[in-house]
Amino acid sequence: MNFLKKIHEDYLRSGLFGLQDGLVSTTGVVAGISAGVSDKTIIILAALVAVSVEASSMAAGQYTSEKAVHQLDKTGKHTDSLVLGSVIMFFAYFLAGLVPIIPTIIFNQPEATTVSIVAAFIGLFIIGYIKGKIVEHHALRSAIELLIIGGVATAIGLIVGVMLKV
Repeated sequence: MNFLKKIHEDYLRSGLFGLQDGLVSTTGVVAGISAGVSDKTIIILAALVAVSVEASSMAAGQYTSEKAVHQLDKTGKHTDSLVLGSVIMFFAYFLAGLVPIIPTIIFNQPEATTVSIVAAFIGLFIIGYIKGKIVEHHALRSAIELLIIGGVATAIGLIVGVMLKV
C-alpha cells in the first residue's frame, strides 16, 4: 500500500471516484433494466451503452473541473496532468462498469442479475477497504459505507425497473 501513497492525490481521486461510480452506476443500470425487461440482449446493449457514455462523460467532467481548479490556482501547486487524470477516470469507470455487465453476458436471467449485484458489492467493499487503508482511516468502516452507497443506488435502479416494466 505504500506505493499508493506516492500516487498524486488528484490521480488517486480520479481512480477511486471512477471505480466507485462505475460500479455503483452500472450496477444500478443493470439491475434496473433487468427488472424492467427480460431480453438479455437489450440488457447487455443498454448496459454497454450506459457504461461507455458515462465513462466518457466522467472523463470530460474530470478534465473540465480540474482545468477550472488549475485556472483558479494562482500558486501553481496543482501539477497534475489534466489529460492523465481524465484517462484514469475513463478507464477506472469503464473497467469497474464491466464488473456487473460480464455476469449478464455469461449467465442467464435472473441469475445473472444476482451475480452482477453480488460481484459489484464485493468490488465496492474491496475498493472501500483499500481506500480506508490508503488514507489510514477505518478501512472496514470505509468498506461498509461504500457498500451502503452501492446498495441504495442498486435499490433505486430496481425500483424504477419494476415500476416501469415493459
